[in-house]
Amino acid sequence: MEYDLVFEGGGAKGLAFVGALKSFERRGHTPRRVIGTSAGSILAAMVAAGYNSAESYEAIAEKLPDGRSRFASFLETPNIEDNPQLQESMRYWLVTELDNPAVPNLIEPVVDALIKSLIKREGMRHLVSLLLWGGWYSGDGFMSWLKERLDFNGRNLSGTTLTEFHERTGKDLNLVASDVTGREMLVLNHRTAPTLPTTWAVRMSMGCPFAWPEIVWQAEWGAYRGRDLNGHRVVDGGLLSNFPLKLLISSDDYIDEIMGQNSASQNVIGFLIDESLPVPGIEETPDQGSTFQNIYDHLDLLQEMIYRIRGLADTVLSAHDKFINEKDVQFVCRLPAKGFGTLEFDMPGERMDAILNAGEAAMEAFFEGSKQGVPGG
Repeated sequence: MEYDLVFEGGGAKGLAFVGALKSFERRGHTPRRVIGTSAGSILAAMVAAGYNSAESYEAIAEKLPDGRSRFASFLETPNIEDNPQLQESMRYWLVTELDNPAVPNLIEPVVDALIKSLIKREGMRHLVSLLLWGGWYSGDGFMSWLKERLDFNGRNLSGTTLTEFHERTGKDLNLVASDVTGREMLVLNHRTAPTLPTTWAVRMSMGCPFAWPEIVWQAEWGAYRGRDLNGHRVVDGGLLSNFPLKLLISSDDYIDEIMGQNSASQNVIGFLIDESLPVPGIEETPDQGSTFQNIYDHLDLLQEMIYRIRGLADTVLSAHDKFINEKDVQFVCRLPAKGFGTLEFDMPGERMDAILNAGEAAMEAFFEGSKQGVPGG
């Protein structure tokens, strides 16, 4: 049977999706439309690109040469020293944005020397990136990984627009992002943003505020629903809708314009990450500060700021659209994720296996409950 799938945001906790997909496939089901927010947008794009659960597991289990998870590269230090464009932004900020009458009088060599001095320190590069571009980490590692995965095994999808992606795959991919300039939710697909590059659509959707730099919409990406968004700042879809189930089970003029005519469906499964449900085999909450320990070692004075960034990431990507009508519960499969951190990308193998297995068991329970007439999840 074909199902429309909704993937909630949740950062590293989205690993549970892969386990759930394993059960989904084992029962002979296939995806039709897919929609995702934040980390859910990554799985949505992979599913639409033809990834099965085995290939998805291979992607998330990839290791760096030093043995860490490839996902750890998503938390990399911004590279400012080798990026003239970023240095120019920093130069502009130092000269014109600081409200200090002495700064504009600095001659160019002094400004350049100050920039070179600042960007030599790893912690300072993080701070500069946060102040200028809204993100503590660089998004380069994620973009490299995403392009590789969209091209994997002859897919050659990394250079596509959303329209080209739809034409080549035959799948209806939808990605939720938040336009903080226009103060609205964006649903990015081949109907609403036909010439937007697929990779940038995913990157917008997963860009947790303050964790990764915000994305500025470029003129060459075209319009959104016929409107010019050039220069608009776009961040994580979870800021406005982390679990966009309504877009697949409801129908009105607005939804039909975005999702297609007569878009409401009864064959829908919403993959909802539930931090209140324990993961079997996981007894203790991890020291989520360990992800940032290398930063703490160098920037003791910024510990409070880092705690706040981490807390915001957990809040934005854990606070899904809480209210689910009783009649909609039947569409929701709740995936256990208690004790797992939003930015816990470099989790050890035993924790990864535990959350994958929990996701698989949750999907089994969802289908068994559906057969017995009990609401799924």
